[in-house]
Amino acid sequence: MNISIAEAKAKFSELITRAQSGEEIVLTRHGKAVATISPLSGPHKKPGSLIGSMTGQVEISDDFDELAPEWDEYVK
Repeated sequence: MNISIAEAKAKFSELITRAQSGEEIVLTRHGKAVATISPLSGPHKKPGSLIGSMTGQVEISDDFDELAPEWDEYVK
């Protein structure tokens, strides 16, 4: 589908829906193609799907928040 940028501004939500269903939209300016809106290829993770994905795989030592001995020299 080809559509002018001016018309695309008015129908942006519709164009995104069409792209999500697999259609490629070509944006034109003065009749010349300048950009495309196209569906993402391949599987994409939803935002937030990474939260908790490293559970049980990362260890934090008990003393991780203790200051190193050389810190005393630094703050003098």
